[in-house]
Amino acid sequence: MRSKTAIEIYAYWDALRGHRDVPSRSQIEPGQIRNILSDLFILEKTPRGDIRFRLAGTRICSLFARELRGSTFDALWLASQTGRLARIADNVMTEKTPVVLSASSLAGTADRLPTEIILLPLRSPDGVVDRIIGALVPHSRPLWLEATPVNYLDLDGIRVLDIEKTNLFMQSRPEKPLPAPRQHAGHSTMGDQGIAGAIRRVLHLRVFEGGRND
Repeated sequence: MRSKTAIEIYAYWDALRGHRDVPSRSQIEPGQIRNILSDLFILEKTPRGDIRFRLAGTRICSLFARELRGSTFDALWLASQTGRLARIADNVMTEKTPVVLSASSLAGTADRLPTEIILLPLRSPDGVVDRIIGALVPHSRPLWLEATPVNYLDLDGIRVLDIEKTNLFMQSRPEKPLPAPRQHAGHSTMGDQGIAGAIRRVLHLRVFEGGRND
């Protein structure tokens, strides 16, 4: 991991996890991660199997110049990569395995912007692992970023984190291939209004009401 945000949310997730494989969503206390909330998002697996944004922080929405809530996670990526990204996110939940994605943000004719995304599985109150908390952070903030929205992400690399060793070698884990996806049943309809509300209260989220849908 290269970004401080990814390291911080991983450390928080790992502390909540303790000796279990995955922490519960209800354990998340937004006030404890308030300094990085604008770079965080939560994904959920819907009854149809889509993986959609339950909520996304202000800086992520600003990056794409639209509200991401309700959009599919794979819609952020190049069309040729959408199937792969859907499988990666599904694997994070079914395998209960954190993943770090290296990507490039593409915005018109602007230079490719190196970006890091971390995906961490979460367990719903009913016991099903059908949520992901993650962060999406460009490695720099060029001037054009304030005026030009990112159109797509281009996947550059995948790193599967070994949760038994990552805390010791957080910044030097090698990249590994993802395991094959498994069939997964069940989902939760529990809301994230608590954390969403907290994000709004803490950071005064800028909401793009009526924004473009994917």
